Amino acid sequence: MSFAELGLSDELLLAIKDAGYVEPTPIQQKAIPSVLMGRDILGCAQTGTGKTASFVLPMIDILAQSRAKARMPRAIILEPTRELAAQVSESFDRYRKHHKLSMALLIGGISLAPQEKQIERGADVLIATPGRFLDCYERGLLLLHDVKIFVIDEADRMLDMGFIPDVERIVRLLPKSRQTLLFSATILPEIRRLSDAFMNEPKEISVSPPTTTAQTIEQFLIAIDERNKDATLMQLIGQEDVQSAIIFCNRKKDVDSLARLLKKKGFDAAPLHGDLSQPKRMETLDTLRAGNLTFLVASDVAARGLDIPKVSHIFNYDVPVNPEDYIHRIGRTGRAGRAGRALMLVTPEEGEALGDILRMTGETIPWMSLEGHAAPEIDLAKKTKSGRRRGRGGSGRKSPPEKKAETAPSQKPKRSRSRQKKSQAPAKEQGGKAQPQPDEPDWQIPAFLAQPPALPAAPEAKRRKKD
Repeated sequence: MSFAELGLSDELLLAIKDAGYVEPTPIQQKAIPSVLMGRDILGCAQTGTGKTASFVLPMIDILAQSRAKARMPRAIILEPTRELAAQVSESFDRYRKHHKLSMALLIGGISLAPQEKQIERGADVLIATPGRFLDCYERGLLLLHDVKIFVIDEADRMLDMGFIPDVERIVRLLPKSRQTLLFSATILPEIRRLSDAFMNEPKEISVSPPTTTAQTIEQFLIAIDERNKDATLMQLIGQEDVQSAIIFCNRKKDVDSLARLLKKKGFDAAPLHGDLSQPKRMETLDTLRAGNLTFLVASDVAARGLDIPKVSHIFNYDVPVNPEDYIHRIGRTGRAGRAGRALMLVTPEEGEALGDILRMTGETIPWMSLEGHAAPEIDLAKKTKSGRRRGRGGSGRKSPPEKKAETAPSQKPKRSRSRQKKSQAPAKEQGGKAQPQPDEPDWQIPAFLAQPPALPAAPEAKRRKKD
């Protein structure tokens, strides 16, 4: 099937051709005709399947028939992260090149003034994160009664990040006569509840099970001890033909420390996590896309939906705590039919998390042996004593117990009278009877309340003199 068979306009087909796309993906084949017909869509698709184009392309054709007014957008696209919002805006720019449609990107971390100017000029499409969108609405910058299309992208990620209450609030602000498109990598019960509450008989589209990995990705596991993680990672980087790679860590501080280590070893590396400023994060991603950065060390903020071409390798420095995150992490490679490799370091403490991933995917991932490294035993059902996943630097040693303050033998620690009384229980004699305790109050009456103050003496009545 070709894009021309989906009912798209000639101008849009030309933009698609300019972008280098020839055939629509399965999600695009199923979603685009229904969106053009005005149907609500509940789409379930893996990342990297082209779902962004499945709602952006028909949206452009629908909105091309009229123009937006100041502060009155006609379409809203909600994204869970700033990076995803920026990426969707790039896709919109790429496809609208032969149309006169305007767009405003509303994300936090940067100044609101330029975004406010875009809204004032009139934006056909708003691409926003929930927090910045509500901020603009509460400032009186948006009038929402002309919204025709509302898109909730990466809904399961919205749920993970706690944005569903904000999404529900935004939906209640929109006109009821609208078209709603909801896309998610997994359809969880909470997502189903959201769909039932705010969508009108949506057409459900699913192109692949959400728990499967792409066939173009070779996966390997490496069993190592925690203390050997850094050395093992360097050995893997040295023996693999890495063109461009993303290294995922569970914790932000591990991202920073590992990026510093790679730079110290002479590698071209940069960190990416939520504590960095938005301009810095966007600059790092642009550098990676341009091919000027070899290693991106990231937290899961970069795992969902980011389209970074030509990533040859994914290194999981830590086993992800949530099994679904494994699929999203390795989905950054093997995109658009390209081959990719995903390697994950596994310590004995992470065996349970690995078992969750294998049970979810139903796949058998081969173990890779490395010269000079003895592989420890990995128990897939084992739980750590503390119940926590250890990341970089966690040696598993317990900190020494704090020493209690020693008391001189001839002195006894002083306690307040109230605590002393509470800690004293009736002592029992050998016969089993408790010794009677003196009747005393368990608190001491303050001196100024011990006796009521003496009242002033009444003036002595004057005797009336007899005349």
